[in-house]
Amino acid sequence: MPQSLRASLYNLRKYAEVLIAFAVVGVIAIIILPMPSFLLDLLLTVNLAISMMILILTLFTKSVLEFSIFPSLLLVMTMFRLGLNISSTRLILSKGDAGEVINAFATFVTGNNYVVGAVIFIIITIVQMVVVTNGAGRVSEVGARFTLDAMPGKQMAIDADLNSGLINEEVAKKRRLDLQREADFYGSMDGASKFVKGDAVAGIIITLINLAGGIIIFSMQGEMTIMESIGHFGKLTIGDGLVSQIPSLLISVASGLIVTRSGGDESFGKTFTKELFSTWKVMMIGAVVISAIGFIPAFPTIPFVAIGSFIGLGGYLIYENDKDEIVRKVEEKEKEKISKIKDVDETVRSYHVEPISIEIGYGLIPLVDEGSDSSLVSHITSIRKQCATEMGILINPIRIRDNLQLEPNSYVMKIKGNEIARGEIYVHKFLVIDPGTQDFDLQGIPTKEPAFGLAALWIEEKDKERADLSGYTIVEPVTVLVTHLKELIRKHAFELLGRQETKALIDELSEKYSVIVEELIPGIMTLGEVQKVLQNLLKENVPITDLVTILETLADNAVSIKDTEILTEHVRHALQRTIVKDYLDQTGELKVLTIDGQLEDLIGGNIHKSMGGSIPVLEPEMITRIFGSIQSAFDEAMMKGYQTVILASPKIRTALKNLISMTFPQMVVLSLNEVPNDVPIEVVGMVEFR
Repeated sequence: MPQSLRASLYNLRKYAEVLIAFAVVGVIAIIILPMPSFLLDLLLTVNLAISMMILILTLFTKSVLEFSIFPSLLLVMTMFRLGLNISSTRLILSKGDAGEVINAFATFVTGNNYVVGAVIFIIITIVQMVVVTNGAGRVSEVGARFTLDAMPGKQMAIDADLNSGLINEEVAKKRRLDLQREADFYGSMDGASKFVKGDAVAGIIITLINLAGGIIIFSMQGEMTIMESIGHFGKLTIGDGLVSQIPSLLISVASGLIVTRSGGDESFGKTFTKELFSTWKVMMIGAVVISAIGFIPAFPTIPFVAIGSFIGLGGYLIYENDKDEIVRKVEEKEKEKISKIKDVDETVRSYHVEPISIEIGYGLIPLVDEGSDSSLVSHITSIRKQCATEMGILINPIRIRDNLQLEPNSYVMKIKGNEIARGEIYVHKFLVIDPGTQDFDLQGIPTKEPAFGLAALWIEEKDKERADLSGYTIVEPVTVLVTHLKELIRKHAFELLGRQETKALIDELSEKYSVIVEELIPGIMTLGEVQKVLQNLLKENVPITDLVTILETLADNAVSIKDTEILTEHVRHALQRTIVKDYLDQTGELKVLTIDGQLEDLIGGNIHKSMGGSIPVLEPEMITRIFGSIQSAFDEAMMKGYQTVILASPKIRTALKNLISMTFPQMVVLSLNEVPNDVPIEVVGMVEFR
């Protein structure tokens, strides 16, 4: 294509909105302004071409959302067709001629028998009105109703996937928008189908007007005899009706196709061939039956036997293909068994424990099937990627083993060979979580959601729809397990970050930031010291994704400071925005509990170093009073709906966190240095020494 022509097409695309606006306004102008026959021929051809393209496009769409403009396009095409109908009527009644396209349709379809042409026109109109348009409208109405009824349940499913980390916020927003667009589409189609039905009625009326008006006008003016006018206008009228109704029928069929799509991610043609011609037994039986009919007396033998042979040949080819597929799958399974045996041998030979592993009872083995859509293996791969993105750590491959000593539906999670969590799931059931507004009104197995300890119930699949309509959050079994796994990884990330993982992170960083790595390691700090700082951050849920800032801060301060605990505080100060952002409310404000001055002096004056870090050495009775005050202040803030953190001075932050970490593991302790100056702070309570 010449460069100039391509440039011209590109310029036209830039002004597509303006051109479409003029085209839609032009449709209205067609109804009012007289039109020469050659221009009418051109527009009738355009009408037929667009209608054909719309029909073909619906065959290749995979969902209704890929052709969301269809209801509006249906209205525009209906008005365009009616405008052409009116223009052709004006030409027929004024000049007794309507151009070559209408004449060609009349001649080709009817020949010299206008009764046959009239019957064909009536049949096309009836098929369009009674069968296609009426059916498409009913499907649209039911589709809109069921889409709206199912929307709350689908919204809950999206929220469950978002909360479990299987999807991010952007994907969740897109899925919610698609739900709304789908409901709007079916609602619009329900109304748009009325335009097509009205168009068919208008076509019949216009056809009768053309016939009667032409005969009366031209016979009374003496230009034709009554018989001549009947023949002439009968031909033109039928041609005009056909040239209007055939494009209308194409669009009606297109509307029926698009609203009856039952989902999936493939086009109509692929789905048709896959589902109709996928079973060789069906095709073989059909071939025998069709061929047998051909040998019944009075039935033509050749067509039935020919079609039967063709179907039988197709069935034979599918049978051979299925045999090859079975052989291929058997070979793949054999290779997989050999690979698993090698893995077992390697595991037996090795004596070191896995950083993280999952043991499952035999009832959960179907979850590991990689051919399943909800395979545990694929979900774990996704979790490892999420951990790298959200926390900045590289999780080693998670080994899954079956353990016959476990209960069939139980699983155990281990870190470095030690059990740290266990749970129970049912492969063929669903977990429903009460949103907290009511008691469960379903039959099932009471349980606790393993990741967060929420009250839950395992229900049968038959009760899933009822639970959905009741507003419960419904979670699939594999999602329950992977959510538990992700929460476990988040809590124990500091244990999973060894020297090897730290070296892998730094080696990856050094490809782009080699200067900072070479300056820090090993000249200023050892790899183990850097690992200790990173573990301190992860222990308090601080992501280490900004590794450049962390290493630069260490290089700036580790020359004079060798205490990794103090170095960690300097790094936290450098990461202040990253730390604080997760605790801000919707208005960007930080709600805090402050420390009473007397208590702060008490803690600061009794800090001692231990193997676990700085900790205040206080009498048990004092510690109990401090914990009681923290619990009271936290409960009061929670009753007001606040998400709070404890704000302490930099001097005691680490010691206070170490003191309360066992009793209040989820409580966040920040220092004043970790709050950016532009972040507003609201004090909602105080921890006092009572």
